[in-house]
Amino acid sequence: MLAAVTDAPQTILVVEDDPNIAALVARYLEREGFKALVATDGERALELARRGPALVVLDLMLPKVDGWEVCRTLRATTDVPIVMLTAREDEADRVAGLVLGADDYVVKPFSPRELVARIKAVLRRAHRPAGPAGPVLTRGALTLDAERHRVTLDGREVALTPSEFTLLHCLMAAPGRVFSRRQLLDRLHGDGGVVVDRVVDVHVGKLRRKIEADPAHPRYVETVRGVGYRFALPEGA
Repeated sequence: MLAAVTDAPQTILVVEDDPNIAALVARYLEREGFKALVATDGERALELARRGPALVVLDLMLPKVDGWEVCRTLRATTDVPIVMLTAREDEADRVAGLVLGADDYVVKPFSPRELVARIKAVLRRAHRPAGPAGPVLTRGALTLDAERHRVTLDGREVALTPSEFTLLHCLMAAPGRVFSRRQLLDRLHGDGGVVVDRVVDVHVGKLRRKIEADPAHPRYVETVRGVGYRFALPEGA
C-alpha cells in the first residue's frame, strides 16, 4: 500500500528524456517542498521506482523501455500514483494511459505550475489527512477503511489506485444513490484539468476487475444506463 504521509519531503520520480524539461519540473517540485528524482530512460525509471516514490511523473516517449511499458510494470507491482506527461494528445492515447493505470494525464506543452497543482491533487486523493476516525464502510464481503486508505474483499487486501479508491469511496458511502459521470468526474478532478468523457468508465472497468467475481455481471458497482453508476443496495433494503 501507499506509504503514510510524514513530515519528511515527499519524493517525486520524474521520468523524462529531455534534460531541460526534467530539470524544469524538478526545480518547480523542489520549490514546493518535494524531493525530485530524475530518470531519463525507462530502465532507470524502474530502478529508481524501487525506492518507493510518493508519485511518478511519466513521459511516454522514452529510450530503452517506453513509458507504456514502465506504467504497465509499475501497475503490476505497486499502486504508486502516476501522472503521465506527454506530447501525445489524442483521446485514444489518454484513455489508453488510464487503462494502464495512470491517475492523470498532462499534455505538452504544459505549465509547470499546473503540473505541480495536478500532482498535489493526485497526492491528496492518495493520502487522506489524519483526523477523527470515520466509519469503516462494509457492504457484504467488501470493506473500505477511508482513514487507513485500505480496501479488503473477503479479508484480503485489494490494491487500488487513488482514482479507483476515490470512486469506490464515493459510491460505497451512498449505496443506491445514482451518480452521473459528471459528478464522478468532479470527485476525481475537482481541481480542474482536461479530462475525457470515458475516464469514469475506464476507472469503473478497472475497479470491477478487482472487486467483482464476475465484472460483466457486477454485484457491487452497477451501471444505470444513460445516467451513470451506483453502489448496489444490500439485499432486502
